[in-house]
Amino acid sequence: MLPSSSKKLLPPYVSYRTFLNFLEGLQQTMPARIDRSYWGDRLSGSTGTQLVSALRFLDLIDVNGFPTVKLRQLVTSKGSQRTELLKQVTHESYSFFFLSQVDSQAATYAQLEEAFHDNYQIANDVARKCIKFFIGLASDGGMKLSPFVTKKTRNARPSAAVKKSGRSLDKKAGTEIPQHSGLIPNGTGMDKLLIDKFPEFDPSWPDEVKLKWFTAFDELLKRTGG
Repeated sequence: MLPSSSKKLLPPYVSYRTFLNFLEGLQQTMPARIDRSYWGDRLSGSTGTQLVSALRFLDLIDVNGFPTVKLRQLVTSKGSQRTELLKQVTHESYSFFFLSQVDSQAATYAQLEEAFHDNYQIANDVARKCIKFFIGLASDGGMKLSPFVTKKTRNARPSAAVKKSGRSLDKKAGTEIPQHSGLIPNGTGMDKLLIDKFPEFDPSWPDEVKLKWFTAFDELLKRTGG
């Protein structure tokens, strides 16, 4: 039998910017259900799946993908009301941290990292992405977090080599490619064929298998120019 922690929904590790852009898109029209037919034209397979998993973890959609009251309130709210809703979502979703003995306003980055590892079976790279999303959500919720955590996250910047590579790709394509947008570029027919041939994601897989699927899919996107 798998450990109980392996059956938990993983904390969001999709780009927080992708999450915000998705919420903004819902302001136009809220679909009856959040499924692949809705987000498939906007996001890559791995990014879309990570986003849906994030919405589930935050209790913004139910197990069948239907929007919850909380999501509808969040999408229509503004100003202080939106901030308060984000604070509520953060407190409820990350209770494993806020209800621990660690002081959220004085914790070191290592303590926050340990809280994620103690409660979820995730690799270090995934934990880093989880923490980045958590800090973005908590900050937008007006929550005061430890400066030892926020400072380290702000200082985590892409290397010069990565930035240079990104600029070269933008220039070659003749258009700006948003970082971490998760969008699928207009590739060749072979690129699309390879992506279409990739195994369909199954939410019932163990978390270890899910992580391997995400890693393999991201590698496929890199090979095909995604």
